[in-house]
This record gives sequence, C-alpha cells and structure tokens, in this order.
Amino acid sequence: MANMVLCDYRFLLVVAAVAFIYIQMRLFATQTEYADRLAAAVEEENHCTTQMRLLIDQISMQQGRIVALEEERKRREQDCAQLKALVEELEIKGLQRLTDKVQVPVAAVVIMACNRADYLERTINSVLKYQSSVALKYPVFVSQDGKHPDVKSKALSYDQLTYMQHLDSEPVETERPGEMVAYYKIARHYKWALDELFYKHNLSRVIILEDDMEIAPDFFDYFEAAAALLDKDKSIMAVSSWNDNGQKQFVHDPYALYRSNFFPGLGWMLTRSIWDELSPKWPKAYWDDWLRLKENHKGRQFIRPEVCRTYNFGEHGSSMGQFFKQYLEPIKLNDVQVDWKSMDLSYLMEEKFTKYFGDMVKKAKPVRGTDVVLKAYNIDGDVRIQYKDQPEFERIANQFGIFEEWKDGIPRTAYKGVVVFRYQTSRRVFLVGPDSLKQLGIEGA
Repeated sequence: MANMVLCDYRFLLVVAAVAFIYIQMRLFATQTEYADRLAAAVEEENHCTTQMRLLIDQISMQQGRIVALEEERKRREQDCAQLKALVEELEIKGLQRLTDKVQVPVAAVVIMACNRADYLERTINSVLKYQSSVALKYPVFVSQDGKHPDVKSKALSYDQLTYMQHLDSEPVETERPGEMVAYYKIARHYKWALDELFYKHNLSRVIILEDDMEIAPDFFDYFEAAAALLDKDKSIMAVSSWNDNGQKQFVHDPYALYRSNFFPGLGWMLTRSIWDELSPKWPKAYWDDWLRLKENHKGRQFIRPEVCRTYNFGEHGSSMGQFFKQYLEPIKLNDVQVDWKSMDLSYLMEEKFTKYFGDMVKKAKPVRGTDVVLKAYNIDGDVRIQYKDQPEFERIANQFGIFEEWKDGIPRTAYKGVVVFRYQTSRRVFLVGPDSLKQLGIEGA
C-alpha cells in the first residue's frame, strides 16, 4: 500500500515537473517572443525616431526655403512694382507720343494767297511764330490761286506747311458790267480750297486767313476754346478773330467776347457741317457779303472778340486799299496772353447770352437828344443811345467814327440790332435799334 502511495506521489511529481518544465518552456517562449517583439518595437521606434528626425530636418529645410522664398517673393514684388511703374511711365510717354502722332487737329489753318509773295512771307512767319508749339493741333496750309512763281517758291520754302495750288483756266463772266474779275476768282478759290481741306484732307474745322494778316499770341488758344462752343451750340455759324470796330480807341478788354448777327470774316473758323451746307450753293463772287445775307446765315450768329486776334496789313490788294487808313490800319492787335483754357465761356451759349448782354444794356444810362457824343463822354459808366432807323444810325456812327455800313438790314458787329464799342475809356457805348430792347427782353428801360 505504501508502495502504491509512493508511486502515485512520484507520478504526481513527474507530472508536476513536466508541467513546470512546460510552463517554463512556454514562459521562455513567451519571453523570447516578447523580447523579439520588444526588440522589433524598439527597432521600429528607432526607425520612427530616425524618420521623424529626417522629417524634422526636411521641415526645417523647407521652412528655411519658405523663408528664403518669401524673401525672394518680396524682393520680386518690389522689383515688379518698380518695373510696373517704369512700364507705366514708358507707356504714358509712348502713348503720348502715339497720341501726338495721331492727334486729331483742332483745325487746319489755311492762308489764302495769290500774287503777293512779300505779304505771304510776313503772314507765314507770324503764324509759325505761335503755331510751332501747337503744330499737331493746327496744321498749316497755303493755298495759292494761280501760277505766280514767287508765291509758289516762297510757300515751298517752308517745311512746316502744306502747299496747295488752284489752277483755274475757265474764263470769268461777271454778272454786271464793270465788276472786278478778282472777286469772282477769289470766290472760286475759296470754294476749291475748302472743298480740298474738308473732303480730301477730311478735316473737321478750318481757320481761314488771308495772305496779309498777322495773328495775336493767343490766337490758337482762342480758337481751341471757341471750337468747343461750335460743337455745343448749333446756333453759332462761325467764330471770328476780328472786330470791325476794333480800332485802338474803341476797345479795352482783351477777355471780352460777343455774339454778332453780322459775319466779321478776316480770320474765321467754320466746321465741316456748315461747309456741307454752304459748298453746294457757294456764290460766284462777293462770298463774304453773301454770307451776311439772312437767307444764308438763317439767324445763326458769330462769335467775335472785342480786341482783334488778327491784324490786316494789306493796304494793296483786290479791294484797292478800301477803308484801310480809316478802319484797318488803326486796329488794335491783342498783345495779352489770355489763358482761354481756364475761361468759362458758357455765357456765350445762345440761351445765356441774351440775358447776359441784355443786363449790360439795361444797366447803361440812356443818352438822348443832340450831341450824343459829348454827352456820352461826360457820363461815367456805360451809356446807351437809341437809333430809330438806318440813316440815324449812320449819322450817330459817323459822329463816333465807327463803321456805318449795314448788310441786309444788320449793322456791322450788331447783336439784335445793338452795336457796342468802347469810347475813349473803358465805358461801353451801346447803339440800340428800335426793336432791340424787346428782342433782349428789356421792358420799361
């Protein structure tokens, strides 16, 4: 019995030993596996650490590059800004030069010539003296009627202008015996030259001068300002640089401009649209008096200055010096450089000028009776003198020494029958027609 117990005990010990050994083996295997896994984990961790350091290094490098790139971007932006400013400046200059090259002229200036080479030279020199600074705005043409060699040679000696020649072999037949052929030739020449300028050269405005004129320093600025009026107000037929009563004793204010129902001529600007109307019916002769007919100006008016912007020195010509000593030689040519660009000329628009002019007439002190010249001289300030008809106007005008002439019922320089001029001082004298106050909207004055 004891032997059986001992055997059982030993068996149990063997079993226990086997179990222990198994457990130890399992434990060892587990420990080995754990160690392997731990080693793998450590190795993985080391790898991750290495990768992380690499990434950190790469990030640091990238950050460095980002900082460098940011600095480079800023530098390039600054460079771009400088280049942009330079390009803009160059573009402005380039566009300005391009604009200058293709600039649409304000108006062409045409000098009408025939056979007076010495006069033409004086006129060209006067025009170019003030035109050179605005040459692209005001191209200059000389239009010669006929073949006079000295005139052609003189015109062609100037590089700053374009020469045109009107050759007309058609004989002239005057409508009345004793008429001067020259007036018919002049009318033909004007039509040909203006057709050439407006239709062949495609100009929008033309300033017409004759070969015996000098111009004022502000001639071109005056016409540039007036061009805007022509475009806005279709009741203005043309703009003139001339005042028939512009003699030294009758003018004072170089800034003063007026509307007139009487075409002044002698340095004037018209538009293509007006020429479209006039060209088909242009007269055979006496074109300036033809323009003064109501059927042709149709109630439209003309802008004129108080102080002339042209001076006519042509004592010898087709008009044989008519009125030269009395009316042309004493003309005052403006010598003041008026800044017309800064002037507000809206008062010359039709809807404003009647009231503007009417207010001046209304404020003037009435002078009546005989010896109006002496009375006007002894009154301080503006005066107005009523005339009842053309003979009375001519009598009063003769006393003062102004133009007496009328054309188609309109006195020279008149606006709604009112002729205004200065007398001795800055005082204005208004010669007022029988219906003028009513036309000006002045009642009970």
